[in-house]
Amino acid sequence: MDFKNIISHCKEYGFIYQSSEIYDTLAAVYDYGPYGVELKNNIKQYWWKAMVNMNDNIVGIDAAIFMHPKTWKASGHVDAFNDPLIDNKDSKKRYRADQLIEGYAEKIEAKIKKDVEKARKRFGDAFDEEQFRTTNGRILERQSKIDHAINTMNAHLKVSDMEGLKSLIEELEIACPESGSRNWTDVRQFNLMFSTQLGNITGEEGKLYLRPETAQGIFVNFLNVQKTTRQKLPFGIAQIGKAFRNEIVARQFIFRMREFEQMEMQFFIQPGTELEWYEIWKAKRMQWHRSLSVPEEKLRFHDHDNLAHYANAAVDIEYEFPFGFRELEGIHSRTDFDLASHQEFSGKKLQYYDPETSESYVPYVVETSIGCDRMFLAQISLGLQEEVVPDAEGKDSTRVVMKLHPSIAPVKCAVLPLLKNREELVNAAQDVANTLQPYMNVQYDEKDAIGRRYRRQDAIGTPYCITVDFDTLEDNTVTIRDRDSMEQQRVQIEEVASIVNKKIDMSSILS
Repeated sequence: MDFKNIISHCKEYGFIYQSSEIYDTLAAVYDYGPYGVELKNNIKQYWWKAMVNMNDNIVGIDAAIFMHPKTWKASGHVDAFNDPLIDNKDSKKRYRADQLIEGYAEKIEAKIKKDVEKARKRFGDAFDEEQFRTTNGRILERQSKIDHAINTMNAHLKVSDMEGLKSLIEELEIACPESGSRNWTDVRQFNLMFSTQLGNITGEEGKLYLRPETAQGIFVNFLNVQKTTRQKLPFGIAQIGKAFRNEIVARQFIFRMREFEQMEMQFFIQPGTELEWYEIWKAKRMQWHRSLSVPEEKLRFHDHDNLAHYANAAVDIEYEFPFGFRELEGIHSRTDFDLASHQEFSGKKLQYYDPETSESYVPYVVETSIGCDRMFLAQISLGLQEEVVPDAEGKDSTRVVMKLHPSIAPVKCAVLPLLKNREELVNAAQDVANTLQPYMNVQYDEKDAIGRRYRRQDAIGTPYCITVDFDTLEDNTVTIRDRDSMEQQRVQIEEVASIVNKKIDMSSILS
């Protein structure tokens, strides 16, 4: 389903709303609606169970959003947390220089894909895509343009060469998407942190920042956690929390926002073992994504071309969103940069005494960091489908269905009386719903015809519908309708809870 329809569906069915909509909205800030918050909480629960509950040597914390200003000086965010900003003088629109160049490359890549698909249709089963990409003259010429743009951009970014970035934009003849103008300002650095004041203290002394990442709350609590939980290396600290970035151009719905939520784990290890653990966590995190039945071709690893100042290895797990492959999760070998830097700025030792080697040292760190909102968008994008209904006609011949994994679906089952104007059916259905509520998130629905109610539950991703009909009054049975297959099974009422619970149990994907 295309991206515009996904965004529209999220609003129409109560997954996501634009923030402050009655006041003409706030750009790049979104609110999660009744079904959105349930799905988001289920995603967080799946991550927490897999990361913390399933690992004896990983524990969780919940650090404050506000931190001492020196934290961000030590972490490098005050001096180095910048994006290259450029304005178009005619449209007055502001852009990230690197995103303009990446957009140029993406347009050429789209042309390459179009050529590939044409060739695939022409040659049929005999088509060899790899051979075509590496031998076709037009493809090679276009690929060389992409490589030149990206490689040159990365070289300029690595040394913070803002003049070089502008020259590249001019060389590539990149125009403003809004006006078509090539009348650009110079490129300059823009710090992404939001700042505020502490109480009534003004000036630099009272200056605080909204945290741009959750990781630093883990690092400054390293010794507290290690001592109170008596952990030995290797061990990890996990956290789910809000972060804030003053993005120059926030775009693509909830993919890039100014207020977002991260699920991060910092794994503390002995120096020299970091690359081994880096590979282990790459495999673990990819498996976590695939356990939600994400097709293998929708996920890929992408190594970083430019390593951050703290890393000696970094890779993204990318997901194929409707607008292309983009970062879903990052795995980074952060060396000892963070703990060593906080040790220097605070004057407090942040070292671990290793009883096996009888020495103290600053541990190295491997980080896994996933955007909760991006994971939400990936699941919505994957699950939302329009499909033909077998043996149906007219308006009922197609349906919109959100095929979320049952364990993370917002509503686990809906209880539906066949008719709403028959008191005995309504009472029986309400009794079934009340019986199920202690075990799962249940929705009772009696409005409209039964077919419309099925479609409504399909659209919000409810995996099972329980229908109470006249046979229920006779033999105490109901039907369970499966969302994906639309097959119905007749079962005893007392069996419903155990049947549905077995299907939605998160342990099936955790194991």
